Amino acid sequence: MLAGGEGKRLMPLTMDRAKPAVPFGGTYRLIDFVLSNLANAGLRQVAVLTQYKSHSLDRHISLTWRMSTMLGNYVTPVPAQQRRGPRWYQGSADAIFQSMNLITDEDPDYIVVFGADNIYRMDVSQMVEAHIDSGLDCTVAGIRVPRDQASSFGVIDADLDNKIKSFLEKPADPPGLADDPESSYASMGNYIFTKTALIDALEADADDPESRHDMGGDIIPGFVDQGAAQVYDFTQNSVPGATAKDINYWRDVGTIDAYHEAHMDLVSVDPIFNLYNDDWPIWTYPVQMPGAKFVLEGTAEDSIVSPGCIISGGQVESSVLAPAIVLQERSQINRSVLLSGVRVGPGAVVDNAILDKNVIVPAGAQVGVDHEADLARGYTVSSGGITVVGKGVTVSLT
Repeated sequence: MLAGGEGKRLMPLTMDRAKPAVPFGGTYRLIDFVLSNLANAGLRQVAVLTQYKSHSLDRHISLTWRMSTMLGNYVTPVPAQQRRGPRWYQGSADAIFQSMNLITDEDPDYIVVFGADNIYRMDVSQMVEAHIDSGLDCTVAGIRVPRDQASSFGVIDADLDNKIKSFLEKPADPPGLADDPESSYASMGNYIFTKTALIDALEADADDPESRHDMGGDIIPGFVDQGAAQVYDFTQNSVPGATAKDINYWRDVGTIDAYHEAHMDLVSVDPIFNLYNDDWPIWTYPVQMPGAKFVLEGTAEDSIVSPGCIISGGQVESSVLAPAIVLQERSQINRSVLLSGVRVGPGAVVDNAILDKNVIVPAGAQVGVDHEADLARGYTVSSGGITVVGKGVTVSLT
């Protein structure tokens, strides 16, 4: 699993943590969704390649993802080790190349390479079966998106038999699908390889001084040029317990706006992404706190309120509250995401905002109400109008 991303577009949420370690959905981290997909699918020998500000990610994996070692299962964080010389990872392909010992030690027939920071459910074993059945060396997961929106993705141009003709990076005029000209395949950044072919490709890439050493930019196009790559249609993946509304849901939460929108997908009566699927659960560390408490007519509508929260006379609407949050009387939280330990004082207002851990909003303060005032106080305001306050900040009144 590739988990070394810096996540610059999620600043300031990634100021102090790697992107896969960013909290999500109240009690989870982003990486929990992909790890849950692998574990639920029976793929339980996972090396997580880390690099950027990885302490909280390493700690979360070590405390949460303890597999049965007696059965040979594990999820282990692997930091950059400089096994190929005194340099850090130069790209996602170089990260795997520098960690080649992980492959040679296990000696698998097939290697699953997934990113660590998207929100979705997927039975990865079905993609593995499709890869084996194809007889090809490389399989790329693709999701159907409207063609007029595909220019922001890596786009897969494939034949009716799913064999990839070309792999295009953010093309101005994305190719349509053979069976649906108004849709295109966007790469999900998830790959499966036959071991020997991947090793050969990584070694050749390492020797190429012109390469960016990137999986999507260099390795995949190489397999495509050899006629050895196919697309796996994500819409063909069947996950137990999926609802009509969240089937084939996939969200890239690489920006503040996408991260906020993905949270809003969770909180409606009939959620666009359903966290309450017992047939394909999303696993994480169980929060050791008492249940949420509502006192002094505190309320929450269309919201997720995590353990340890105290809603003391505050009103919450269409929001996600992580553990150990305290809202005092007359406070108002609307369409917002509050991470652990946030304190909101009497009469304060938080609207269309994301508050990182341990932010304090004093009595009468406002966040997300006046964007010019938010910017003047040094807070981030996204292009979609979401205000973000960084970890541990005490919101000023002016």
